[in-house]
Amino acid sequence: MKYVIIGGVAGGASAAARIKRINEDAEIVIFEKGEYISYANCGLPYYLGNTITNRNNLFVQTPTSFGNRYYVDVCTLNEVTAINRDKKTVTVKNLRNGKEFEEAYDMLLLSPGAEPIIPNVPGIDLPNIFTLRNVNDCDRIKMEAVDKMTENASAVIIGGGFIGLEMAENLHKIGYKITVVEKADHLLTPLDKSMAAIVEQHLRNMGVDVITRNGLAAFQDNNGQLGVVLEDNTLLNCDMALLSIGVKPNTRLAAECGLTIGEANGIVVNEYMQTSDECIFAVGDTIEYPHPITGQPYCNFLAGPANQQARIAATNMAYPESMSYQGSIATAVAKIFDLTAASTGLSEQALQKAGIDYQTVIIHPAAHASYFPGGDPIDLQLNFCPETGRIWGAQAVGTTGVDKQIDTIAMLIKHQGTIFDLVHSEHAYAPPYNSAKSPVQYAGMVAEDVFAHLVNPINSDELDALIDNPDDINIIDIRDIHEFQAGTIEGAENYPLDEIREMLEDIPADKKTIVFCEYGLRGYVAARILMQSGFEEVYNLNGGIRTYRLIGRHYSE
Repeated sequence: MKYVIIGGVAGGASAAARIKRINEDAEIVIFEKGEYISYANCGLPYYLGNTITNRNNLFVQTPTSFGNRYYVDVCTLNEVTAINRDKKTVTVKNLRNGKEFEEAYDMLLLSPGAEPIIPNVPGIDLPNIFTLRNVNDCDRIKMEAVDKMTENASAVIIGGGFIGLEMAENLHKIGYKITVVEKADHLLTPLDKSMAAIVEQHLRNMGVDVITRNGLAAFQDNNGQLGVVLEDNTLLNCDMALLSIGVKPNTRLAAECGLTIGEANGIVVNEYMQTSDECIFAVGDTIEYPHPITGQPYCNFLAGPANQQARIAATNMAYPESMSYQGSIATAVAKIFDLTAASTGLSEQALQKAGIDYQTVIIHPAAHASYFPGGDPIDLQLNFCPETGRIWGAQAVGTTGVDKQIDTIAMLIKHQGTIFDLVHSEHAYAPPYNSAKSPVQYAGMVAEDVFAHLVNPINSDELDALIDNPDDINIIDIRDIHEFQAGTIEGAENYPLDEIREMLEDIPADKKTIVFCEYGLRGYVAARILMQSGFEEVYNLNGGIRTYRLIGRHYSE
C-alpha cells in the first residue's frame, strides 16, 4: 500500500509515523512545500522574545532524521499543485529546479494547514508588515524587525487573539513599545468580556496600549515609518506591524479536485477523517467537522486536535473505519505576561449565536489554600444549561493553576458532563497545590445553587441597564464600611453582612434588590437572608464588584 501525504508538521508527520508503526511495509511519501517537516509552531513567539535562544530547539525532527527513523520518503521544497483523482496521482513541482512530475497513491492524506488572513486594504504591500505562521515568517521577523530594532522601536499588533497577545508579550520583552488593536469589543474573543477584561487591564498595567472596537483601515508610508490607519482615522506610527487577525483553511487543492467544501469553508470529513473521496483523508486546520455541542460545522485551528486527527486518520487508512473522531471543543491556553488565560467549550457569544439557552456563574477562588503563600485568585467563568446542568464552556484567568482547572472542565465537557459532576469530582489536595474545595468543585457548587434557585445571579450589563432607571431597585453593598468607602457602585447603600439582619426594616421589600460584595460569596449569604425574610426579588451580582469594576459603567471611587 502506498500512502502520499501532503503537508508535514502536526498533521502529516504525525500520521506518517503512526502508519509506519502500524504497518512497517507501508510505502510513504511526504510532500512539503516548505523546508521543514516537523517544527514547534507554538514556540515561534518565544524564540523571537529570546525565551528560546537556540533556533534549532524549534525543530522536533529534520527531514533526514524523520526519514531515517520511519523509513519515509520526505520531499521538502516540493509543492503539490494538483490532485488527479481519476488517475490516483498528484502533480508535484520541485521548487528547487522547477520541474514537475506525477506521483501515484493508493491512499492520500491532506494536511496543508491554514493560511493567515491578509486584509485587502491600501498599503498592505508596504515593508515591515508581517504575519507569523511558520518558520519562514519567524525568520523574516527576526531578520527585518528584531535584529534591526532601534531604540524606542514600536510595534502594532492587529488582532487580540492568543497568538497576537503572545507576540505582544515577547516583542515587549525585547524592547518594543506595543499597541494591540482589536476590532471586537474585547480582546481574546474565545473568552467572554468578564474574563477578557482582566487580561486587558493586565496588559495596560504592563505598559501595552490596548485599542478595542476599532479595526484596520489602511497602511501608509509616513516619511519612512509605517503608518497604521484605523477605522476611526486614528493614525499609529510604528516600526513594524503584525497581522494576527485569524487564519482560513487552505482548501485550494481539495476544491480544485472536486472534494466537498463545507459551510465553514473547510474540507468536509466524516468521523474517520475521510473526505468525499474514500481514498482521500484530511486532518488539521484544513478540515471542518461538527462541533460536539452545537452540531454545527466547525473549523478548529489548534495543534492538539490536529495531532489527534492525524492518529485517527492514519489508523483508518491502515484499518478502515476502526477509530472515530469525537470533534474538538477548542480547549486553549496562553501565557500573557504574568497571567495565564484559558478557555474550553462555548463562550456566551458562541452560545447566543447558536441559539442555545445558558446560565453563567463567575467566581474568584484562590488557586490553592488561601493561607499558603502565593494563593492568588483564579477568575473563573462557567457556562451551563439551566435546564439540565450540562456544562457548555468555561474560561479562567490567573497566575497559577489555570490550565489544571480548564483541563478538568474540558474533560467533563467532552463526556457531556454536568455541574453536578463538578460538585462530586475529586482532586489531589495539599496546601501548596489546591484547596480542600477545589476551584472547579466550587464553581460546580455555585452553579448548583443557581440551578436550584437558591440564588438568582445578575450580570454586570444587566445591572447597568437597571441603574439607568433606578427608581424601582435597591442596590446593596454588603461589604464592610471601609471597603464601601474605597469605591462602590453608583446608587449603592451600605448594609454590612454581619449587621444586615438588624437592618432589614430599613430596606424597601417591594423593590428589586441587588446585593453584592467583593467576590460573590458574602453576597450569596446576604441574598439567602433576604430571600428567607420576605424579599421576593433578590439578585446577587455575578462575580461581585471585582468583575463589575472592569466591565460595569457605574463604578465610582
